[in-house]
Amino acid sequence: MKKYIMGTLLIGLIMILAVGCSKGETSKKETETAGKFTAGTYEGVSKGHGGEIVAKVTVSTDKIESIEISATGETGTIGDGAINQLTEQIIGTQSLAVDAVAGASESSNGILEAVTKALEKAGADITALKDPANKLVVEQKKQEDMNVDIVVVGSGGAGLSAAIEAKEAGKSVVILEQMPIIGGNTNRATGGLNAAETTIQADNGIKDSKKVFYEDTLKGGKGKNDPALLQTLVDNAPDAIYWLNDMGAGIARVSLSGGATNPRIHTPADGSPIGPVVVETLSKKLKELKVDIMLQTKAVKLITENGAVTGVEAVDKNNNSFKVNAKAVIMATGGFGANSEMVVKYRPELKGFSTTNHSGATGTGIAMAEEAGADLMQIGEIQIHPTTDPKSGYLFTEGLRGDGAILINKEAKRFTNELLTRDVVSQNILKQRDKVAYLITNQAIADDNASLAGYIKDGYAKKGDDIASLAKELGLDATTLEATMKTYNQFIKDGKDTEFERVHLTHSLEQGPFYAIEVTPGVHHTMGGLKIDTKTHVLNKEGKVLSGLYAAGEVVGGVHGGNRIGGNAVADIIVFGRIAGQTAAAELK
Repeated sequence: MKKYIMGTLLIGLIMILAVGCSKGETSKKETETAGKFTAGTYEGVSKGHGGEIVAKVTVSTDKIESIEISATGETGTIGDGAINQLTEQIIGTQSLAVDAVAGASESSNGILEAVTKALEKAGADITALKDPANKLVVEQKKQEDMNVDIVVVGSGGAGLSAAIEAKEAGKSVVILEQMPIIGGNTNRATGGLNAAETTIQADNGIKDSKKVFYEDTLKGGKGKNDPALLQTLVDNAPDAIYWLNDMGAGIARVSLSGGATNPRIHTPADGSPIGPVVVETLSKKLKELKVDIMLQTKAVKLITENGAVTGVEAVDKNNNSFKVNAKAVIMATGGFGANSEMVVKYRPELKGFSTTNHSGATGTGIAMAEEAGADLMQIGEIQIHPTTDPKSGYLFTEGLRGDGAILINKEAKRFTNELLTRDVVSQNILKQRDKVAYLITNQAIADDNASLAGYIKDGYAKKGDDIASLAKELGLDATTLEATMKTYNQFIKDGKDTEFERVHLTHSLEQGPFYAIEVTPGVHHTMGGLKIDTKTHVLNKEGKVLSGLYAAGEVVGGVHGGNRIGGNAVADIIVFGRIAGQTAAAELK
């Protein structure tokens, strides 16, 4: 009986073990053959630069099929560029081991976080997806040589404007852009577009003249501006605004900028930064015109034949070389503010300065054109902007000072007329303790200026409900700051600044809440560059036209002289970008 029971128990144990093994083997097999994801569409949400980013990710059991990103708060084409490239990379490599898009790192990180959260809901192994070893190898296709009428090098405001005019003239056009997103430094333009005698000024009861605009710019440029180029800028600036508005830019507000006698800096209606609006407006038009923009494609050398420029040598995003044969080349690569070695070469005293420029502003277009025989003009004229973030170099628009903000130092005192030219205000800040100052504003200015509202939202500003609490936030003497503010507000009531002779006392700073933004000067604009004539032909060292080569924007010298007035850069890129496209198209044989 005992043997029978023992035998029965033994058989039962064997059966249990067999079943257990069978289940274990089945589970293992199922694990091996099961997909990476639970098929379906999942949503992930994260915070980007300008607000909420939502990712809708559709997966099959073993593949990321599609990604849809909603990021309405991200900056126009910057957000679009990050979305397009990151989604393409993630789907192409079936991996989250992708790099942030240069120039759009905050948007990139927000997009990646949202996609990751969606994939977590799909049951993905996130660690495995972030492991570079698991990335699929994407076939790299070499860009073939191209033949076009006009090649535009650079996709900032000047390049985009030139491409639109050339395409609308019936020419075949391609744009080469070395960065992963379009826009260049134009993306970072915060102020507006200067123009005189505009209908917008008239509608706002502002009296101004092109003559005064010319004189202000010549004075601000220390008399070094090329007179013909300056006159071309002044004469064509109003049409630049109307042209942009015809495409939907919505430029309808006029304010004052440093160095201007009258309010003439034109901005979007809500005071938003002008740059992203310009880039988005122009890019939409280029999409309608079906102009090809080749991102991560770097021009490295101009092709010349018998003294004429006939195209460019370039490398594609996979570092493969190819040629673009063209009847005309428009150089619109911007300046060299982000090339510290080049800056220091011409201005040794600027060693160690931060820059407001994007990382692609390295002077490559100047170097290429000079190698092909182009002459340079005023290459040592480099501007520092007075109000940039001491840590990041982020630029705060001088429209804040035009709208009523003042500058104080660490002694809680004003030390300058805030509306002097950039070079003078910058030098005055550099004389203060720690070479920093504070922009003082209030809620009333923020309510009227979307740029300031954005700075506050992004954490650049310290807040105080009253002056004493603001002083405490800044570690300043409250009694001194209160006296400074009382004096300034009395100047506004009297209509006269007896301390620093500031005119246009436009906005009282009596009512809080109050805000303060710490600022310091940073390398901002390189006024020197290629020598051109009023039709944007690049000139050689003998003063003759370098056939086939045109240039516009910050790559050019002479327009701004020894110092650029705020608001003139955007006018410059649109005016001369348009002329370059028109001239190149008209002169094609």
